[in-house]
Amino acid sequence: MDFSRMFKTEDGKNYFLTFTLISTLFLLWGTCNGMIDVMDKHFQDFLHLSKAQSAWVQFAHYLGYLLMALPASWLARKLGYKGGIIAGLLLVSLGGFWFIPATHISAFWAFLFGVCLIAMGLTILETVANPYTTVLGPKKFAASRINLAQSFNGIGWIFGPIIGGVFFYSNEGAEAAQKQLYIPYMVVAIIVLVMAVIFYFANVPDLNTEDEYKLDDTSAAGTIHSIWSHPHFIGGVAAQFFYVAAQAGIFSFFINYMIEEIPSISQSIASTWIFTDRTTIRNGSFFLNEKGATFLLGTVGFPLFLIGRATGAAILKKLRAHRVLGTYALVNVFLCAVVVFKLGWLSVAAVFLSFLFMSIMFPTIFTLGIYGLGTQAKKASGFIVMAIIGGAIMPKLMGYLGDVYNMSAGFIMPMICFVIVSLYGFFWTKLSNADGLVEITTTRGH
Repeated sequence: MDFSRMFKTEDGKNYFLTFTLISTLFLLWGTCNGMIDVMDKHFQDFLHLSKAQSAWVQFAHYLGYLLMALPASWLARKLGYKGGIIAGLLLVSLGGFWFIPATHISAFWAFLFGVCLIAMGLTILETVANPYTTVLGPKKFAASRINLAQSFNGIGWIFGPIIGGVFFYSNEGAEAAQKQLYIPYMVVAIIVLVMAVIFYFANVPDLNTEDEYKLDDTSAAGTIHSIWSHPHFIGGVAAQFFYVAAQAGIFSFFINYMIEEIPSISQSIASTWIFTDRTTIRNGSFFLNEKGATFLLGTVGFPLFLIGRATGAAILKKLRAHRVLGTYALVNVFLCAVVVFKLGWLSVAAVFLSFLFMSIMFPTIFTLGIYGLGTQAKKASGFIVMAIIGGAIMPKLMGYLGDVYNMSAGFIMPMICFVIVSLYGFFWTKLSNADGLVEITTTRGH
């Protein structure tokens, strides 16, 4: 297939360069999110918090999404895609710079406030960028384009833990790490300001999806049809809530799982350069420490997530998006069950494989949720982004299960969430009344 066809509209315009620029936003919030996911263990060590208490980091992060989702949708409608992007970048920069005084304050609330500020800026970017990728070319490649853009997000997820591991953990202890916590966020703030200037001068046209359901038509009563009258959109909001809950839980407690549940490793492996300073000795055996777990998150977990995004973009060109979503979620139900049953290295492998099969869920749910909503897609996008609040609520439940039982038992939470996502995928055609319309293929359209 000619790759350029994904970005060329019927009027002959090619939006590949615009798509490339927008994809840098996905890289940005992937990096920021990846840094958040290795911060929990630092505060557990520095402030002596329980797993459930450290989940306040995720709560603050996703609270930012809840607070800003609808204002972000309003900004996108009022300022257009370009104005919304610049506003989001400026807010992210503000949050990044806040970490400088927060480090001097050295109180948990100060860091949580910074996390929330950055998340509010990212909310605007996600509300704008996700639906925008779906209109930068033929609609039959919408799901494929958003998954391709989300591949850059996957790259950011790899960078995030690596950067976080360098600054959030120190051989000299949590006190030493605490003093350098602001450095990566200050760098992010500066880079984001440069990006805002680039977007100000860039060509970012305001485009909309096709209004399949005639939501913009005025009824006899003089009212606009509501997006809430469409079950596929409502289901998309619910599915996104539970997917992000599962993702946030697995990402947030990955380090805890690897430290507490992974079997011991041999001395010959522990002595290799790869695991230098990344293991600890307990009862005469070698186990991963925080640095080792963070290393595996960045070099194995998130690369699998990226591979899933890249291969998913190709798969979605040939298979129906809702069926792929349902199948991937069902596989993750099985993988989480394997983790819960504590099957040694098999369970460890299942944790890593869950990253691969989570990969396509967020962008695919997003595409299915806003399908056919025309100009109302910007408004719908705000509610689907708001559903990310699931990542604030459910990880606390997973942390509670980890505190009371063990981290393996904690995987019951994401397992239930994936069941709900799977049901949305398999029943999407009934919810949307669009059977056959979203088959992502290289030979025919919706």
